[in-house]
Amino acid sequence: MTVSKPAFSFEFFPANTDKGHEKLLSIYDELNKLSPAYFSVTYGAGGSTRSRTLDIVQALCARGGTAIAPHMSCIGDDKSEITGLLDHYKSLGIKRLVALRGDLPSGQVGMGELPFAVDLVKFIREYAGDHFHIEVAAYPEMHPQARSFVSDIDNLVNKFNAGANAAITQFFYNADSYLYLRDALESRGIDTTKQKLIAGIMPITNSSNLMRFADSCGADIPRYVRKQLADFGDDGKAIREFGFDVVYRLGERLIAEGVPAMHFYSMNKVEPNKRLVEALGLTS
Repeated sequence: MTVSKPAFSFEFFPANTDKGHEKLLSIYDELNKLSPAYFSVTYGAGGSTRSRTLDIVQALCARGGTAIAPHMSCIGDDKSEITGLLDHYKSLGIKRLVALRGDLPSGQVGMGELPFAVDLVKFIREYAGDHFHIEVAAYPEMHPQARSFVSDIDNLVNKFNAGANAAITQFFYNADSYLYLRDALESRGIDTTKQKLIAGIMPITNSSNLMRFADSCGADIPRYVRKQLADFGDDGKAIREFGFDVVYRLGERLIAEGVPAMHFYSMNKVEPNKRLVEALGLTS
């Protein structure tokens, strides 16, 4: 049986300095040589990195060739701010968005006019029709604030029914969690051959950073991975090689199971993203 090659994409976060901004452009140039489907750019809580996000989105669009997908969060923003962003992105020729609830900024009490991602998806569709390809977030191991696993899946179904074209998962290292979520969507009437479930992939390069990310977003780190990383201590090379093997094996399993696309949380690095994409045969 021939297994189709999945598409792939990369996520960036805005740099905090002008020097970091220029470095990110060079990272983009290197990763863009791999011919990804698109690059996404994150958006801070309540738009806390809005100006930086807009700066890097505009700079990447000016480089041309590859689609750019800005993240949009709704929590704390009013409709006029969101329509302003949508109009601006239209003017840049952007046709892809990642629509998220976002995190409530520190000290902010109100949730805004559009408190949840499903509300944002509906609003984008009402305002912009089918102009944008909309991707939303999915959680194979349950959103940390969800009432239950079932309600979390139902929420994802609601986002699809509201007009989302695809969903990008939180990172995970247990392929079965992704496959369970895909099957659950199918059982609820979502045709995942059309409304695709994109696997979020996090390379492992730093033990403490990985644990912090996982704890903050509810992603599970398998016990054998935690134990092995702990054994390596400060041996960065050993951590990177072990991490590559873990993620490579995960990628192989997902490809064999027919994953339609992989979205790499690049952490604004060329390696190991380039190494993984090439080793998995995504560019061949």
